[in-house]
Amino acid sequence: MEIVFADALVVDGTGAPARRAHVGVESGRIAAIDDARRLSGDQVVDADGLVLAPGFIDMHSHSDLQLLSRPDHLAKVSQGVTLEVLGQDGLSYAPVDDAVLAQLRTQLAGWNGDPAGLAWNWRSVGDYLDRLDQGIAVNAAYLVPQGTLRVMCVGWDDRPATAEEIAAMRALLADSLEHGAVGLSSGLTYTPGIYADTAELVALCEIVAAYGGYYCPHHRSYGVRTLDAYAEMVEVARRSNCALHLAHATMNFPVNAGRADELLSLLDDAIANGLDVSLDTYPYLPGSTYLSALLPSWVMDGGVDEALSRLSDMGTRERIRYEMEEVGSDGCHGVPVDWDAIEINGVRRAENNALVGFSVAESARRAGRSPAQFYFEVLLAEQLGTSCLMHVGHEGNVRAIMRHPAHTVGSDGLLVGERPHPRAWGTFPRYLGRYVRELGVLGLEECVAHMTGRAARRLRLLDRGLVREGYVADLVLFDPDTILDTATFDQPRQPAVGIEHVLVNGVPVLWNGNPTGALPGRSVRLGAQGTR
Repeated sequence: MEIVFADALVVDGTGAPARRAHVGVESGRIAAIDDARRLSGDQVVDADGLVLAPGFIDMHSHSDLQLLSRPDHLAKVSQGVTLEVLGQDGLSYAPVDDAVLAQLRTQLAGWNGDPAGLAWNWRSVGDYLDRLDQGIAVNAAYLVPQGTLRVMCVGWDDRPATAEEIAAMRALLADSLEHGAVGLSSGLTYTPGIYADTAELVALCEIVAAYGGYYCPHHRSYGVRTLDAYAEMVEVARRSNCALHLAHATMNFPVNAGRADELLSLLDDAIANGLDVSLDTYPYLPGSTYLSALLPSWVMDGGVDEALSRLSDMGTRERIRYEMEEVGSDGCHGVPVDWDAIEINGVRRAENNALVGFSVAESARRAGRSPAQFYFEVLLAEQLGTSCLMHVGHEGNVRAIMRHPAHTVGSDGLLVGERPHPRAWGTFPRYLGRYVRELGVLGLEECVAHMTGRAARRLRLLDRGLVREGYVADLVLFDPDTILDTATFDQPRQPAVGIEHVLVNGVPVLWNGNPTGALPGRSVRLGAQGTR
């Protein structure tokens, strides 16, 4: 054997009780598991007292550009992540043409930055996956972004798609799935995905179902109409016969405090009626997005340039302010915006660095402006390239949802900006340290199953997600007594403690807690060997 983990406490990803065993790795796979016979190998790791688990799967990641610009990817490697799912929330960078790519680079700068020197030499999903195959630290799967499809085939207009445009989106989606995308994502509070009606989503999900992929929506509201928005997604799955995976399935804002059981009852009924439903969450209360996402969706009708023009017009600003502050725009999830709860955590321009770490309300007071006017000025100065935290979550909802048997883990972590949300660096160790060891909300074996085996099942992976002979050696060795996140909102780029070794495709990417610089990760494609 190349590597042997001796006397490890194996938590295999199925939820079964942990057992002590020796595990050998050879040629990128788990070659042997033996409870009694100590295996021999070129490198033997004394794993006594440590947990050997499948590598963690991040079901909701925003590493689409960071994996290319910083392929060593310490934020995820240091958490024990060995596979992440990109293309989230209905907006990413493939499939595109030159004009659409330029627009998306502007709109998504608050999520992903716009890395200097990056070679943007892909346009199709297949080309993008080929770029990943040139070498990254972790494996990656890709969802086709519904909003990006809409830009390509409909544009940025706020209107229903025509039959011809829906046919064009279906064809482009099918081509992307043929090249290995694992499903479709939506961002139904983000433009232009928000402009799609239910019938349009059903038409696209029919194609996803035919290929055996899944639909991963960021649904229309996490606020006033949350349960209606979840119910619409269940209806889309029912009408299209498509597997459904609910992205960051939270219940936020004061209106939803203590209502997690209503969501879980809806999902249980759907599952009981034969639907294939799963979800992911992160173990934090604040959310994170780009600052312009709070705008009413009509502001973005026609694209970025039209939005900037509207934000420059004082009469239009007053209409926007009224909808955001007094009515609750669709971008604000139907809840009147609380400027004290919106914290700027990343800017594009250095002269605006002083805004980072402060709420819009606080910075507006310092500038002698109303919060809304200050907000508009920041968006214009930043050309929409600003990110924010939204302090809108509820601990009781977070704990209730993470216990559900269909639950998996997604960091939803943005990796750019001065103070990105710490979930980008801390999600997985936080589950194991805080919610398993400290609070006992989940048992160790159950939590690992959420992070590994259940996620792999959603991705239809035949040979990942479990510690089992013949499976790909995506593995993490950690100390259950010390594992913990250290990333904070003030210092978010801090690696976890307690993670000893991480293997991706059998190659160490973290060894004795230190990154090795190896880049063994590759794209994981629907329909390829090892998927079904």
